[in-house]
Parts: sequence; structure tokens; C-alpha cells
Amino acid sequence: MGGVRELTASFVVPGPCGVAVRDRLRHLTPQDERVLRAVGAHQGALASRDLRARCADGLEHSTDTWAARKRDLTKESSSRIAGAITKATHDQWALARRCQAAHVQTLEAGIRTLRHRLSLPVGEKGTKRAAGGYRSKGEWFRKSRRLAMLEDRHTAAVTERRAGRVRVVRGGRRLLNTRHHLARARLTEEQWRERWEAERWFIAADGESGKRFGNETIRVTPDGEVSVRLPAPLAHLANAQHGRYVLASRIAFAHRGAEWADRIAANRAVAYRIHLDTGRGRWYLTASWQRPAVRTVPLETARARGMIGVDTNADHFAACRLDRHGNPIGDPHRFGYDLSGTAAHRDAQLRHALTRLINWAKRCGVTAIAIEDLDFTTEKTREKHGRRKRFRQLIAGIPTGKLKARLVSMATEQGLAIVAVDPAYTSMWGAQHWQKPLTTPHRKMSRHDAAGIAIGRRALGHPVRRRTAPPPHDRSDRAGHRTVQAGPGDRGREGTRPPTTDRPPGGPSPSGTRTREPSASNTVRDAPSTQQWGQDPLMRTG
Repeated sequence: MGGVRELTASFVVPGPCGVAVRDRLRHLTPQDERVLRAVGAHQGALASRDLRARCADGLEHSTDTWAARKRDLTKESSSRIAGAITKATHDQWALARRCQAAHVQTLEAGIRTLRHRLSLPVGEKGTKRAAGGYRSKGEWFRKSRRLAMLEDRHTAAVTERRAGRVRVVRGGRRLLNTRHHLARARLTEEQWRERWEAERWFIAADGESGKRFGNETIRVTPDGEVSVRLPAPLAHLANAQHGRYVLASRIAFAHRGAEWADRIAANRAVAYRIHLDTGRGRWYLTASWQRPAVRTVPLETARARGMIGVDTNADHFAACRLDRHGNPIGDPHRFGYDLSGTAAHRDAQLRHALTRLINWAKRCGVTAIAIEDLDFTTEKTREKHGRRKRFRQLIAGIPTGKLKARLVSMATEQGLAIVAVDPAYTSMWGAQHWQKPLTTPHRKMSRHDAAGIAIGRRALGHPVRRRTAPPPHDRSDRAGHRTVQAGPGDRGREGTRPPTTDRPPGGPSPSGTRTREPSASNTVRDAPSTQQWGQDPLMRTG
């Protein structure tokens, strides 16, 4: 087919390399909260100062400047706290650099699109592969002004990137801008200030293997006792030996609690973070640790017991089960979710839908789930889709990054592999080859259901279309039988078709009555064949 791009090979997604669990710090005393607020504010100020110094270094950063910053922080905290702060600073600076590079790429994509459309005559129609010219001279003029604006932004962004200058806001730029729209956010100035200060606090510690319970700064014992090593200026607030403060709360991780207990019992590294949810007025402790790299199963092993193909949409997963030959089994399933509302609501909806999908996969007995390797980075640009604002909002609202991370993490815990496939043409080819043949009076196939079949077949290594080689001429016997994808030893895939009815020829119908009287004939005929040669167009094709 002309114009079809080359498809990338399917692959098994590596498993998660880290784990994070959270529990609430209940029954804290007023003194506990005062100490936590003091520690968070003090270490947060140190983190802000260190981030400013790192941004000032830019591309001139080296191990010597890192060591100098850490020595300055150690005087006002401790060596371990200084190490945690500098590590968090480097991670935040690196994230800002990656976002800066993505911003430059987005600007370049928009500039290319605008230049292409401006070069075409006004009113020229576009194609499925490329956009056409603008509709009027007024629109052409406005887009030429936008092109000049994007070129100026691109020049400024490239200059800053080459100079190593990044723009970082501790606490979040969105929360900072909320200060100017308090009425829209339904916040008072005091509420916003409390939330802003809490987001800028720093109460975290990296784990250390070989140390007692895996962490010297924030220590959690097997019975749930939480203690914090106070920085030097706050050592007078300690209520235990060695400058430690023991909280009145007790921790008991309900999720992965056994795994966490095994780690701290073996003195393996566990990182902790304490933070305040100002909306609920609750304190939480998050524990995280790394997992050793687990070798993924081979692709052939993942294909051995069939696959479930999943098509991701704005409000549901369309899933279909396929056997190892690529034949759909049973009816398609849908797992809906609602991505409106708060981030917590969207996250809960996504987790619930993934849980139902994984449970169904376990009941089916498959060992892998096939999903598209979606990336809408180049599809969200305003210049690509023009007036289609609703469509841009639709694709921008699909949480592809969070979906990948959550699905891989949850499926790995259930022993399922995730196979990523190229998303090109799955909806179009699935609807072309599978939607109409599988539609029956009792089963409605949507375009999304057919796309799930196409995704599963691509993950299994089969082409999307149902037939790989149609019979030549008008009879398949001239050049051999139709090619199929099932092996010769698999019964029911190619061979004689069973009788079309459940009665032998000439016998009574299942109801016991004949539809017509047998014709009287004196001619002796051979008994008709009880089987017919043929193939099911859905089950015996490649």
C-alpha cells in the first residue's frame, strides 16, 4: 500500500524498577506537628537555596561545585540530609532540562506545520497525510503572525537551552499562578499560603543498605514506630537519644507491607518522605525502594497462550481475547472510566478500570496483554488540528504516561506481560477487516472493538487482515488451498466443515416434523456427502 509508513516491531515492556507505598500518620500530637513543620520549613529553605545555586551553575556544574554545595548544607543539617537535598536538586534540574527539550521540539513541529500551510494557495484542500491551505486571506494573515511569534519563542528557548538556563519553581508553577486566580480556585489567601508553604517543605531521606532498618535519617521500626533525625539547628527539639524525635503515630502499610517488612528486617535501603495534605489536614509517610532489574519473558513465550488486545480510548478500554493463531474468542469487553474531575478521581478511575481488565485476563488464562505504544506529543499541537479544539482536548486528556506506568506495575504483580505494539493504522485496518464480519444480530462490534483485535494480532506477529492470500482466479483448487496461519496439526483450523444441521441427510428435523414431503423418484442416486469442504472465513485465515 502506497504511503504506509514502516511499522516498528512489537516488544515486551520491561517490568517496574521501583515500588512506593503510603500510609497515614494518625494520632499526631500538637508537638509532633510543630516539630514536623519546623523541620520541613528549615530543610525546605535549604533545598530552595541549593536549587538556586544549581541553576546558577548551569552547564558549568561539576563534582567540585557539587561537593562545595553539599559542604555548605551539611553545616546547617547533616551529611545525609545534605546528600538527599542535592540529589533532589539534580533530579529537578534534569527534569526541567527534559521539559525544555520537549518544548523546543513542540515549537519546531508547530513552525513546520505553519510554514507548510502558509506556502499553499488559499483555499487549497488537504489530504489525509497533510493539511491544506488556509480558508481565507484573513486566516492566512493571522497564522503568519503566529508563525513569527513561534519563531521568536523558539529562538529564545534555544538560546536558554544552549546557555544551560532553566526555569524551575519549587512548589509548582501551577500553584504559583493560582495565587492570581484565588476566586476561580475557590481558595482564600491564607489557604493558598498554607498549601504553598507545605509544597515547598522538604522532609525526605534516601535509604542506605546496611544501616539499621535501611535508613538513618527517617527510621521506621518493624512495629511501626517512626523517628526523625533532626538537623543541627533543631536538635533542641529532640525527645530521644542522638538528636532524634519519635512521633506518637504508628505505621502499618496495608499494601506491600510484607515486602517492606522483609526489606527493613534485612537492613536494605528504603527511602521515606513525609508530607502534609493541606486539603484534608492529614500527614502521610511514603516509603519507596528499588527493585532489581527483572528479565522480561521472551516475546514467543508471551504469545504462547494467546493475547488480549486493548484499544485505549478517551473513556474506556476496548479489549478482545485472541488465541495464539490470532482468532478472536468470545465477545469483546469494555472497561469504562471517567477522566473528568480532580486528579485523584481520574487516578482512581484509571486504577479501577485496569484492575477489572487484569482480573479478566487472569480468568481467560492468557499470559500477556497487548496495548498500543501511544505518544501524543506531536498530536497535541494547535497548528496540526487547527479549529478542532475538542479533538485536541480529547487526545490531551488521555493519560498515556500514567497509563503505561500503572498497567505495567499492576500486571507484573499478577504475572502478566505487557506487549507494546505500533499504533499506526490499528483503528482503520481493524474496522476494515474485522468490524463488519464479526457483527451479528446479537453482537455489535464497534470500531474500537475491531481495533483491539488488530492490536492483538499485531502483537502475536500476524497481519491485521483476515486473509493472507486469496484464492487465485475463481477456484482455490487451481493453485492450492488458501494459506492459513494455524499449524497443520491443529484440528478445527483447516479441513472439512461439519454438517450445516444437526441431523443426517434425509432424517427428521430436530422438531420431529418435516418441512416438506420427500419427492418420489425412481432414479437410484448415491447418498449425498455428509460433509462439505470449506473454510470458516474468520477462524482459518492468516
